[in-house]
Amino acid sequence: MFRLKFSFSGRSPVHRIDDILIHGGATLREGLNAMSRGARNILLLVDEDGRLRRTVTDGDLRRLLLEGTALDSPLESLSARTSWTVDAQAGPEAVLAVMNQHQIDQVPVLDAGHRPIGVHLRRELDQPVLLSTPHLSEHEREFVEQAFATNWIAPLGPNVDAFEQELAAIVGCGHAAALNSGTAAIHLGLLLLGVEPGDTVFCSSLTFVATANPIRYLGAEPVLIDSESDTWNMSPVALERALAAADAEGRLPKVVIPVGLYGQSPDMAAISALCDRYEIPILEDAAESLGSTYRGQAAGTFGRLGIYSFNGNKIITTSGGGMLVGDDPELIERARFLATQARDPAPHYQHTTTGFNYRMSNILAGVGRGQLKVLADRVSQRRAVFDRYVLGLGHLEGIGWMPEPDGHHATRWLSAATIDPRRTGLDATELITRLAEVRIEARPVWKPMHRQPLFKDCRYWPHEPDSSVSDRLFETGLCLPSGSNLAPETQRRVIDRIAEVLETTAPRRSVPVPESRAG
Repeated sequence: MFRLKFSFSGRSPVHRIDDILIHGGATLREGLNAMSRGARNILLLVDEDGRLRRTVTDGDLRRLLLEGTALDSPLESLSARTSWTVDAQAGPEAVLAVMNQHQIDQVPVLDAGHRPIGVHLRRELDQPVLLSTPHLSEHEREFVEQAFATNWIAPLGPNVDAFEQELAAIVGCGHAAALNSGTAAIHLGLLLLGVEPGDTVFCSSLTFVATANPIRYLGAEPVLIDSESDTWNMSPVALERALAAADAEGRLPKVVIPVGLYGQSPDMAAISALCDRYEIPILEDAAESLGSTYRGQAAGTFGRLGIYSFNGNKIITTSGGGMLVGDDPELIERARFLATQARDPAPHYQHTTTGFNYRMSNILAGVGRGQLKVLADRVSQRRAVFDRYVLGLGHLEGIGWMPEPDGHHATRWLSAATIDPRRTGLDATELITRLAEVRIEARPVWKPMHRQPLFKDCRYWPHEPDSSVSDRLFETGLCLPSGSNLAPETQRRVIDRIAEVLETTAPRRSVPVPESRAG
């Protein structure tokens, strides 16, 4: 899994202190209320000139209560003590050193006049928030231990067979072949659908490179199709123009590969109708959209073949792996044959066809079987993460969200947003940088294939002749931490940081992070 490398250079995160600043005349009752509102386990007690007298912890307040101190007693009665502080120039390493030396989790920041101007929190200095981490359940161990107990360690075995059957049943297709990556599934899918050197294959431009690379494996050439605004996926409008032009040239594509981006299916009704008109098979790339549906049908099951990925950051994972699915048993059986080095059914090792080492191991299939049991939960959890972002940041102007049109039920594998720099004062790249400063990982939306040096000479069909949706999404879009195991309090760090960065004209009001109603 990709991980952003956070460095301890430059600015360190500093939080506002308006809600934790109290004066000596404040009462114990007021201190308790401020501690509850601030939710940082610290208050900053200042004198009449705003200079720091001491820090007040939740432990200090508890001790006053245990000693019988009246709620209306002033906090200035607290005894003086040394408070460990830093100045505004202190970097993250220096702040952490103070925290570690004195075993504290909050450090106030003082100006030259000994007045508090901010506070550092340990949780934001040494605990990164990652984009999408694996989320194991209690089920995987059982299947993996079965593999060890029966000595089924090598590729193939009962977990592989069961994983294929169980996934096919969940998505509602006839057959499935478990492979070692989604890329391998695309490669075999193209091969099985007859792609040869010199052919063209139409595929989404806004995608990860693994969609397009296998086209080149086979000596064919990608033709790149833009996205539409409604789904961020392949534009039927652009596809229709591209197919009409290819038909006029007498060079229709051998296959069309629409991609389900960030957990949402394309408009498969319109895409399927166009491909049926020209009798072109679809290889549906649902690497990012397992668990989503379109008009009640599972993503990955609309084409002649479909593929899924179980990479470490996907909605369910086998550490690394993929699946090729379809209703044609002969195609899927041929995929299994090619994926095991195309070994002929002979008593000796005999090969008449070039094969590949693409099969999934029995151990990893055991992990996959356990993950399948919680797929519906993971979808609900990821949708809840997205819902909390929308609720928590809905008061801010200039943030847009990946839409979910009628008939679509997205998994929200990644919570994707757009930033309008005219309304926010900074662009998506700058916001990603500001999040990284506080060890929060965010990523740009995929760089479209037509802008990649590898595919710069490939033909590209924009949504409209003078309007490229994928270019706009790449320039304005970003993906926020979205793991199904992202705790609401951790997500609050992300929401608070975005609000803190984007609210430049008015103080940010306190926005609760409610439990999602999404399912």
